Amino acid sequence: MSRHKISFKVNGLRYEVEVEANKTLLQLIRDDLGLTGTKVACERGDCGLCTVLLDGMPVKSCLVLAVEVDGHEVTTVEGISGEELNAVQKAFIKHGAVQCGFCTPAFIVTATALLKRNPEPTEEEVKEAIDGVLCRCTGYRQIIDAILDAAKEK
Repeated sequence: MSRHKISFKVNGLRYEVEVEANKTLLQLIRDDLGLTGTKVACERGDCGLCTVLLDGMPVKSCLVLAVEVDGHEVTTVEGISGEELNAVQKAFIKHGAVQCGFCTPAFIVTATALLKRNPEPTEEEVKEAIDGVLCRCTGYRQIIDAILDAAKEK
């Protein structure tokens, strides 16, 4: 398998690594960088639990090859906020939008990106934004309410 040298940023830090041509961004983030907030689930792009931001846009990291992030910036859930929780994270806690918590990182990342590009989304816009991320516990109502509430806090 061929190897490629890539240079990119993750959560503001620059990395230069060599990766195999078939390595996914998900594998790079978790296995090589040790950032385990990004979850491994279906590895087919169906569940969205591996969602990260690539240049500010949500992507399913299991569908992105690591070589594709050369020269780009990736943000994982670990890079979403600084020392304090952001408005989305606080709203998720307030609304009980976390149960088992496995999907929470993907929703936090997706919602943070939504509110950055659309600070006052409608409920339909929130539903559309989170459409690619699956949750088996909450029934989505708490998640939608939390995102709408976070929009009011911005």
